Amino acid sequence: MTGGDAGPVRIAVIGCGAIGSLYAAHLARVPGVEVWAVDRWAEHVDAIESRGLRISGLADFVAQVHARTDGRDLPACDFGLVATKALHTRAAVEGARAALANAAVVSVQNGLGNEEVIAELVPRVIRGSIVTAGAVMAPGVVRYDARGDSWFGPFEPQPAPMGEIAHLARLLSEGGLRTHALEDARGPQWTKVIFNSATSPLAALTGLPVGRVCTDAGLRRQVDGLVTEGVAVCERAGVILVRPPREAVDEAIAEAYDHEPSMLQDVLARRATEIDVLNGGIAAEGRRTGVPTPLHDCMVALVKGLEKSWSG
Repeated sequence: MTGGDAGPVRIAVIGCGAIGSLYAAHLARVPGVEVWAVDRWAEHVDAIESRGLRISGLADFVAQVHARTDGRDLPACDFGLVATKALHTRAAVEGARAALANAAVVSVQNGLGNEEVIAELVPRVIRGSIVTAGAVMAPGVVRYDARGDSWFGPFEPQPAPMGEIAHLARLLSEGGLRTHALEDARGPQWTKVIFNSATSPLAALTGLPVGRVCTDAGLRRQVDGLVTEGVAVCERAGVILVRPPREAVDEAIAEAYDHEPSMLQDVLARRATEIDVLNGGIAAEGRRTGVPTPLHDCMVALVKGLEKSWSG
């Protein structure tokens, strides 16, 4: 590892959308940390490189972040944060593979299965879960919409050591994003996956923000049904949730009523969604453990059907 007397701690942020930008900017505020971001959006990268990365909303500051459009242009890094859409995980990490060759790499992505892909490409992997939310407003400008803790732990088949995980968690906390290092991070990850899978597809299908989905009587029954299926899968799989997912639903009503989840943003832009790693991930684990998940199967079918409608 670099850092200390040897130089700065270098952190690569792979994917500089809203979440990647928020994490890059907060890390860049920490003394002794050098952040390198990579994203395919050239205008965003050029704005960050020339004017800095501007955060607005719940925080207001400009961070100095090195930004590139090609992962091959990154220097060797100590840590990596993967913040791409799940369907871009493999290509994005492969593109920065040289920079991550001796790095501990954490996924701060949605859904299930990203760590498995990352582990095929880098030596040490961290299981991550976050609830921070935001949106890119213009090249180089990101709105910080919702605060929330992050939870990092070793990815069991190919783990980073707890010392590295705790170090990265301390840096993020110092930068303003409270992060916890855990021996088992499956509970926080599944808590988030269940919440996202219970609300995001319904928002995507109706065009409504999270708060309206969760307060409409008919839609709330579907939300609760999706939560119930997800909890049943966790119980069979031996995953201990950090809190009841319905508490996360109630918190979203209070704190992120007008937030448009990423799946709704994808639908509005007619982009492929992450339905396969959210509801599809729960359904796959349900099949593995013998737990029926008809509502999650239904969400996958409906969102996939909507995606197909765009191509005629």
